[in-house]
Parts: sequence; structure tokens; C-alpha cells
Amino acid sequence: MPAYRYQVRTQDGRLQNGIVEAPTQEAASQALEERNYEILSLDVHSGVEAKAQSLIQFLNRISAKEMVGTVRMLAVMISASVPIPDAVRNISHQTKNPRFKVILADIANEIEGGSRLSEALDRYPNVFSQFFINMVRSGETTGQLSDVLNYLADQQERDYDMMSKLRGALMYPAVIVVGMSIVGFIMMVYVVPKLTEVLIEAQVELPLATKILIGASNIMAAFWWLIIIGVIALVVGFTYWIKTDYGSYVWDSLKLRLPIFGRLFRDMYVVRFCQSMQTLMKGGVTLIQALEIASAVMGNAVWKKMIVETIQEVNDGNSLVTVMQREKIVPSMVVQMLTIGEETGRLDDVLRRVGDFYARSVANMTANMMTLIEPIIMIILGLAVGGMVSAIMLPMYKLSSAT
Repeated sequence: MPAYRYQVRTQDGRLQNGIVEAPTQEAASQALEERNYEILSLDVHSGVEAKAQSLIQFLNRISAKEMVGTVRMLAVMISASVPIPDAVRNISHQTKNPRFKVILADIANEIEGGSRLSEALDRYPNVFSQFFINMVRSGETTGQLSDVLNYLADQQERDYDMMSKLRGALMYPAVIVVGMSIVGFIMMVYVVPKLTEVLIEAQVELPLATKILIGASNIMAAFWWLIIIGVIALVVGFTYWIKTDYGSYVWDSLKLRLPIFGRLFRDMYVVRFCQSMQTLMKGGVTLIQALEIASAVMGNAVWKKMIVETIQEVNDGNSLVTVMQREKIVPSMVVQMLTIGEETGRLDDVLRRVGDFYARSVANMTANMMTLIEPIIMIILGLAVGGMVSAIMLPMYKLSSAT
């Protein structure tokens, strides 16, 4: 969507600069006039400026930890009867992230101009999810905004803790594998050729493992630049591929079927679905609306497709679990519990219990995985290094024995 840079005068006479996204310049002008701004200038945000702005946003991206702290502080201030615009502005003064500081200040200005908090948040869909905005809107409607914000902070803290543990479990093996791959590549290009020169000059019969090692080393030494370009192209191509609908679906499906990590990912998405649905339904959101919002925040194309099909089934008068009970990615216990929740009219309570159970399961699996991964990696690396050393040392030993 095109972006427009503006300078306006607010109702209290202050000058304000910013960027607004709109399909046309007329729509951007209308959006600013609706906020009771006096437009002084409105120009197209150029491509160069937009790229620079995107880079600034990337460098100043808002972390989950910052968001959790902001929501918690906002809930405390509102429960202490601090006016919402004053609470948001006070938090913006304490925020160190420059981008988040500007966003919070603009939200405070919007609320002072007559907008509701949910409407002001909706101007920043890349920062605040539809799940978050709908929960705030439900809190405003029911008059329990501080309770909803506290609940959102708790939910975000649980999600943040779960994702932190998952990243911790995946980060260690990823760093070790990447580091050893780089070291192995350097050895194959620079070290192995010098060690095998003696064997080649001696013209002794080489074992198959040594021949394979020398062949691979020669290819890497001759075409190292091509290999590096190929790896970079593969990474870039894969990144773009998983952003497509088909690539995203295939990749997300593969993650759920991995030998070791598949169950962890499966349980993690069960937790995300149950906690999101329970939070939304507790906030007064209807089942269909909760499913629509949950499908957007799952972060998995397979789960999203399943929830979209579930929405159609529910609209047709069928059960919530009609689609889930034929999908292998949903544990049978979850299907049974949701069925009981529907039949007894206590779906939100069942969702909470199931979410808590699988959250503990994810925490336990993550802890066990971090304990087991280290020796497994050490064994694999030991076998790789041992194979390389034996491929070099065995013919050298035969050569020295023959002489």
C-alpha cells in the first residue's frame, strides 16, 4: 500500500510529522481530516525513503519482551484510574525503543483526539495483532479493560516463555552444526589437500574412504566460490519459497512430521490454539470470530487451513471437532476434551485446561531435548571427525609399514 509523509497541526496547535498508509492521496487526506488535523503538507513517501524507513523499523523492531512490559504497565495504570492517554504517554516516555516511542505517542494523540484505544491500536497492524486488538475491544465493550490487559500480559508472558525455551532448544544444535560445517569446509579446502599430497606422490593403493575424501577435497578447493554462491542462493531461494502459499504449507507440514521435533511443534501449536481461543472467548468474542482470529495468529499454514475448514463446518451447524478429528496433527485427547467442552457448555474452561496441560508438556520436552541433544551432537561430530582422520591416517600407516 502506498505511503504518504505528512505535516499537520493538531487541535492544540502542535506541529506533528508522520507517515500514513492509504490506497490514494485523497484517502490519506481524509484519514488525517477525520482526526481533526489541519493538513499543512502531504507528499508521496518515495521508494528510497520507504526503504530507509523499513531498515529503521527492522533495526528498531519491537521485541516480545518490550510488548509484555508495556501491556503490564498499561494494565496497572488503568486499574489505578490513570486516564488512558496519560498512561500511554507515560509509557512512551519510559520506552527506549525509538520506533515504539513514536508509535505510543501517536496512539496517545489518537485517543486524545476522540478515538478508542482499540481504534488507535488498529492503525499499527504490524505491531499489534488482530488477536490483541479484538481483546482490547472486548475489554472496552464490557468495561473490564484493565482485567483484559492483565490477562493479555499473562498470556503473552506464557507465549514468550514457551518460545524462548523452544529457541533455546533449537539454537544450540544450530550453532554447533553451522560452526562445525564452516570448520569442516575450511579443512577440506586448505588442510586435507596438504595432508594427502604425500599419499598421492607415493602412489600407494588408497582405501575407498580416502579416495572419496580426496575427491571431495579437490572439488571444494577448485569450486569453493561456486559452493558458497550456491549455498547463499539456496538459502535466499528457500526463504522466498516458504513465503509462498504452497511453500509455506509444505514447510509447515514438514515441521509437524519431523522425527524428533515434530511432536514438540505439534504440542506448541495446540497450546497456541487453546490459549488464544480461551482468551478470546473469555473476552466475550463469539466462537466464529475467535476461530477467525485464531487462524490468523497460529503461524502455521496447516493449522490455519484446518481452522478455516472448521469455521465452515461450524457455520453449517456441525461440531467444532468435525475437521480436527480426521487430522493427525491434533492429538486425540484434544479432540475428546473439546467434544466434552461443547457438550457441557464449558468450552472455555476445557480450552484453558488443555492449554495448560500441553504447555507443561512443551516445557518438559524442551528441557529433556536440551539435555539429550548435546551428547547426540558430540557423537555425530565424533564419528565425522573420526572418519576423516581414519581416511587420512590409515594409508599413511600402511605407507610407513611398507617402508
